[in-house]
Amino acid sequence: MSGLVSIITPSYNTAAYIGDTIRSVLAQTYQEWEMIIVDDCSTDNTEAVVASFGDSRIRYLKNAKNSGAAVSRNYALREARGKWIAFLDSDDLWEPEKLEKQIRFMEEHGYQFTCTDYRITLPDGTESPYIYTAPSHITKRMLYRYCYFSTITVMYDREAIGLIQIADIKKNNDYAMWFKVIEKADCYRLPESLSCYRKREGSISSGSKLKLIKHHYILYRKALGKSPVVSVLLTVYNLFWGILKKIFNKKRISN
Repeated sequence: MSGLVSIITPSYNTAAYIGDTIRSVLAQTYQEWEMIIVDDCSTDNTEAVVASFGDSRIRYLKNAKNSGAAVSRNYALREARGKWIAFLDSDDLWEPEKLEKQIRFMEEHGYQFTCTDYRITLPDGTESPYIYTAPSHITKRMLYRYCYFSTITVMYDREAIGLIQIADIKKNNDYAMWFKVIEKADCYRLPESLSCYRKREGSISSGSKLKLIKHHYILYRKALGKSPVVSVLLTVYNLFWGILKKIFNKKRISN
């Protein structure tokens, strides 16, 4: 295996979490990486926490003004120098072999876009009893159904895919990114749980069901440029497949 991995990490007021996130990167068995942290003008001591690690592979950048996750991810992607692009939000975690296993999986099969399974830690610190999965092979048509994978599980080959820049939408900007990537390559699943998504109160992923529906409409209308009618239909289509995903794309963790 060879090639630099650029880890894209947007951050906003995650000083209480980002230290654990960085430690999960430092613990990787694959050590050829750069971690590009883009701070969206945090008002806590995120910068001091990042600086305390003193590792030259960790690149700390800051937006000129508070701009949102889409702008932060775009900034990091423009700065990325790696062959491989991976994503790790500033309050989530990777298993130590995440990068090594995913790169090997991609190289052995010639894949350019992959995801892995993941688990969820709930706001009270307990772990969900499920591992969350995805179809083995995800096409563009299937991606319209639902975003089957978590951002922190994704890796793609930048040399094959090129520079990706996404629409400036508050939520689902990562989903919009996958539509751009899948134009170049289908996504394939590595069936191992190698990431941990930490749910927390007040995060951008939380919110009422009505707001989530609204953000899906914005995704199709603004980010993908669909007509109002098509955007409504795709939103309904997504809700239907989301129900099926919650039923079928998870497996209970055995004790």
